[in-house]
Amino acid sequence: MSENESQQSSISDHLIELRARLIKSLIFFVFAFIFSYFYAEQIYNFLLQPYVKALEGGSTQGKRLIFTALEETFLTYLKLSFYSAVFFSVPIFLIQIWKFIAPGLYANEKKTILPFLIATPVLFILGALLAYFFVMPLAIKFFLSFESTTQTIIPIQLEAKVSEYMSLIIIFMFAFGLSFQLPLLLILLALAGAIDSKYLSERRRYIIVIIFIIAAILTPPDPISQIGLAIPLMILYELSILIIRYIEKKNE
Repeated sequence: MSENESQQSSISDHLIELRARLIKSLIFFVFAFIFSYFYAEQIYNFLLQPYVKALEGGSTQGKRLIFTALEETFLTYLKLSFYSAVFFSVPIFLIQIWKFIAPGLYANEKKTILPFLIATPVLFILGALLAYFFVMPLAIKFFLSFESTTQTIIPIQLEAKVSEYMSLIIIFMFAFGLSFQLPLLLILLALAGAIDSKYLSERRRYIIVIIFIIAAILTPPDPISQIGLAIPLMILYELSILIIRYIEKKNE
C-alpha cells in the first residue's frame, strides 16, 4: 500500500470513528428526550419554583398560569423535553469528542485541553443555577410589583402564559450558562497568543460597557436581571485576568 493510500485509509478510519461517536451522542439525546417527556410535568414543576418563590410568603393563592391555545401546553412540554435532553447530552457529547481526539494528543496537550472540557459543563451549570435560584425570583418580583388592585380603576393583575414563562426561564438559564463560558474563551485566546493579561487590563473599561450591552440583549428589559448577569460576568472577567497572569508567570 502506497503512502497516499495509507493516509486516505487513516482519514477514512477517523471519519468512521467520529461518525460512530456522534451517532452514540445522538442516540443518547433521543433517549434523554423520551425520558424527559415522560417526566415533563416534574420538569415543569421544577422550573415553576422561582415563580412560586417570588410570590410574597410563597403563597400561590389567586395566582395561575394560563394557556390560550389547545396545543400550547403540549408544545411547551416538548420544548422542555428538548432542552432537558440537550442539557444532559452535552456532557456525553464532550466525552465522546474527548475520546476521539485524546489518542492523537501528547501528554502536555491532554493536560491543557482536559480542564476545559471539564470546566465547560461546570461553568454552564453554575450560571444556570445563579439564574434559577437568585436572578429569576428577583426579576419576577420586579415584574409582579406592577400589579395594582387599588390605585387604578380596573385592577392590573398578571395572567402569565405557560409557554411564555417557560420560554423566559429557559432563555434565562441558557443565557447565564453560556455567558459563564467567558473565562474559558479568554484563557483559550491567551494560550493561543491572541491576548495577554496586560491587554485585558488596559481594556477593562471597554469590556465593562460591552458586558452591560450583552446583558441587556440576553435578558429581559429590567435592571435586576441585567445587573444580575453583568456583575458575575465582570467578576469572571477579573478572575480570567488573574488566571492568565498566573499562566504567564508559570511559562516564564
